[in-house]
Amino acid sequence: MQPLQILLLVAAYFGVLLIISYFTSRNSSNETFFKANKESPWYIVAFGMVGASLSGVTFISVPGWVRDSQFSYMQVVIGYLAGYLVITYILLPIYYSLNVTSIYEYLKQRFGFVSYRTGAFFFFISRVLGASFRLFLVATVLQYFVFEAWNVPFVVTVTISILLIWLYTNRAGIKTIVWTDTLQTLFMLGSVAVAVYFVAQELNWSFSDFFTAQELQPYTKTFFTDSFLDKDHFVKAFFGGMFITICMTGLDQDMMQKNLTCKNLKDAQKNVMSYSLVFVPVNLLFLFLGALLFVYAEQSGIAVPMLDGKEKTDLLFPEVALNGNMGIGLGVIFILGLIAAAYSSADSALTSLTTSFCVDFLDIERREVSHQKGLRQRVHIGISVLLVAVIIAFKYLLDSSVIDLLLKAATYTYGPLLGLFSFGIFTKMKIKDKWVWLVAVLSVTITYIIGNIPAEYLGGYQFNYELLILNGAITFLGLVLIRRK
Repeated sequence: MQPLQILLLVAAYFGVLLIISYFTSRNSSNETFFKANKESPWYIVAFGMVGASLSGVTFISVPGWVRDSQFSYMQVVIGYLAGYLVITYILLPIYYSLNVTSIYEYLKQRFGFVSYRTGAFFFFISRVLGASFRLFLVATVLQYFVFEAWNVPFVVTVTISILLIWLYTNRAGIKTIVWTDTLQTLFMLGSVAVAVYFVAQELNWSFSDFFTAQELQPYTKTFFTDSFLDKDHFVKAFFGGMFITICMTGLDQDMMQKNLTCKNLKDAQKNVMSYSLVFVPVNLLFLFLGALLFVYAEQSGIAVPMLDGKEKTDLLFPEVALNGNMGIGLGVIFILGLIAAAYSSADSALTSLTTSFCVDFLDIERREVSHQKGLRQRVHIGISVLLVAVIIAFKYLLDSSVIDLLLKAATYTYGPLLGLFSFGIFTKMKIKDKWVWLVAVLSVTITYIIGNIPAEYLGGYQFNYELLILNGAITFLGLVLIRRK
């Protein structure tokens, strides 16, 4: 596809999102922005959250990860299912019983003000990094395939991306996102299914070839149980995936804010269990797409794209879709899927960060009603600027698969949240609230030091996502040490 064609397609797509925003933002208020007036149908939230949970990272980076990690990611996905059970039957009942706007208000009621602010701070850092990872990926694709040809600086590409999100989320926030996510999920899942069909047709493969083709064998090993020392061992991947889901969904204001827009607890629980069951087949489809892309690239002589002098497997899917020989149809499908996947998570991240900062740090609900809306709008702009700055910094710092880096970052930033919530839920102990921030900082520091110990010093053991569990356990132990009668 030509750069101008891609740009026009993106513009048309955002035109549709702005129309949805117009109809959902009429008579909007802060209650609409933060909670969608608690009127969202659970099945609409469930379908939309599939796209928000997968995001542009899954859409591009999971297929690109197949060459180096094969299908080992499915071990993590299976762990996700166990994590969703914990969210459904332990965390959601707590949030609904307290009727919170921000889920970190639980920490204030359980421990005190410092614990509350500490939890909110670590969410803020986690979500800024997570949203920036996702937006960095889509901005990189747009830069490489569109704006590079016109010599447009990367900072302009990023600014345009954030501005478009700000335009359709500014007025109604989470209420708009509940409905735009539905459209975006439909485009994303449709795109990956069509992409699999296109590539399989180009290889002259039937459905049975997915299970018998020798070319797929180097990519499809799923379960790794040879040595517990390896970072991809099943046990480590499963429990890592389980706790990643508990933290990145159940202890994350972004994901929980959508659940809290449901009318009641029962609807919210149906929502979580419904979209969790979709995860396994959808992620398996993404991995099969990745294997197909590498087989096709090898047979067609397509090289993995280079960016800034480094090989970027994340760019193989867009390279095949936009510069391959399969016609404009695959290119159109890819662009629709990409922007749908990327912005379905980025828009809710921008909204949840605004919500958390307003509620958790500025205590907006106690301010004069006449000043609340203006304050929220200023914070929304400020968060947008912050995301632009972080994404630009990533351009010079990242040199690995985005999905891998995203999950690694989560092991450090979500650990204190895991420790705080588990301590609050599973013990009745009180703590010296003023020292909680120190416990959290020390926990992250100790976990980082342990995670970077060379494998040869540990008998060959390689840490992976189980560092999140270790981080949470260190925080839990630290809270025990500062307990009070």
